Amino acid sequence: MKKYIKFIFTVALSLSMLTGCDEGFTEVNTNKVDPTSLAPSMVLNKGIINTNYLDGFGTLGMLCYNFGIVQQIITPYGSSLSGGNYDQVNNGNTPLVWQNMYRNVIKQLVSVLDQTKSDPLQINTYQAARIWRAYVFMILTDTYGDVPYFEAGQGYTTETINPKYDPQQDIYKDILKELDEASAALTTSQQPVVTDILYGGDVAKWKRLGYSFMLRAAMRLTKVDPATAEAYVKKAVAGGVFQSNADNSILRHTSLYNNYIANHLQAREKTNFYLAAPFVDYLKANNDPRLPIFAVRYVGAKGGQEQVAARASSDPAVQVGMPVGYNDVSISSTFAANNVVSLWDYTQVNLNTVLKLDAPEFHITHAQTQLLLAEAATRGWVTGSAATYYAAGIRANLEQMASYGSTIPEASIKAYLDAHPFDASKALDLINTQYWVATFLDGNESWANFRRSGYPALKKNPYPGSEVKGDFIRRLLYPDSEIIVNSGKMNEAIARQGPNTLDTRVWWDKK
Repeated sequence: MKKYIKFIFTVALSLSMLTGCDEGFTEVNTNKVDPTSLAPSMVLNKGIINTNYLDGFGTLGMLCYNFGIVQQIITPYGSSLSGGNYDQVNNGNTPLVWQNMYRNVIKQLVSVLDQTKSDPLQINTYQAARIWRAYVFMILTDTYGDVPYFEAGQGYTTETINPKYDPQQDIYKDILKELDEASAALTTSQQPVVTDILYGGDVAKWKRLGYSFMLRAAMRLTKVDPATAEAYVKKAVAGGVFQSNADNSILRHTSLYNNYIANHLQAREKTNFYLAAPFVDYLKANNDPRLPIFAVRYVGAKGGQEQVAARASSDPAVQVGMPVGYNDVSISSTFAANNVVSLWDYTQVNLNTVLKLDAPEFHITHAQTQLLLAEAATRGWVTGSAATYYAAGIRANLEQMASYGSTIPEASIKAYLDAHPFDASKALDLINTQYWVATFLDGNESWANFRRSGYPALKKNPYPGSEVKGDFIRRLLYPDSEIIVNSGKMNEAIARQGPNTLDTRVWWDKK
């Protein structure tokens, strides 16, 4: 009997303890520190930051392809660094833009759009996300051609895991529509979203950003659809594009949150990349005051260990750009003619100015916008003097150097402008060559405008192992991962667009 009573007591006690443990279980096991959701405005910020590549390795896509194709920054090394320098396919670097944008940026932007589209209190965040999404897709489609667009980023929202590839013509049509509608819909009737990483919620500046992106997108179509291009250029001007450098879209950095390209070149790739001869030669020949800001040469360095401050010089007279078309062995044949002692003796990007760790990165600038307006004026699409826009664009970029802590004196700016007047007979060459300089370190835009305009008049990369049959790399290849996860839709795009090669031109890139 005692054993039976003891058993009942033990069971009751156990049940009591179990019941007691259930009380407040949810509250006790809820983390009161970590957030369970993020404000859409903060997710938008993350998407903006990630647009400049998620990590240092992501910058290899730009360093190894974009910069080399437009002959601004080059490396003589192969293996993981091959790409535009050799005009070859590098399957490790061609997918980097795709992977970052789809896996990170597009996913984040689609999430913001989904959360804010029906919330009238978040209208400005919604419209800003539309503007940024349009910009990101310009980069994607300019790089690869036909890409998933209308169904992209919907894996979490509609379980669309095999999105169709859309023709670039349709993508650009919608990009222009999105920029038009979103820019117009931004309103000052609501409190500013002060956490906005670009403009602190300044709606007027976001509007100018949207219309400046619209101008850029419209000018892509100059060869394939000039009527649409002209119509949207006029809309952009009427809406109001950038008015000064204060409007520039900038990703700012600190000693803790570094410029990704700078971090990469100040660390593992410090001795591997050099300013290309066509870029340095152009700046030298024109006595360009930006050259000493862009460039540094470790004079007489015979190895990476000799690239030290005591040898550093930014004197324009001593800068020697690295010739294009050589590897790390054949480059030695160029030393005597260029009066250098080794490949490490060639000019590099200045890591104390434009690529210091806290240097800003620009998405689109007043200088670029003015130069595009100069071309639009040359075509008769906008009122105003092409010469005035041209001079304003050059001046804006020269003044922009102050953002790197390197202010160019007014006397030097005036002297450069006086020495380089606008010549209507050479309008497209002059404008787009200056655009090449004004987009330095924005490889996506430099490469896109080079393909569109044909300027500057660069010579084909003479590397003997080139895999390019034409003149220059026209697009990058779709990632191998697409063959595994979305081959059917990818093959439809290839059948429509052309072979998945470096030679295939995207829709707007016509001869």
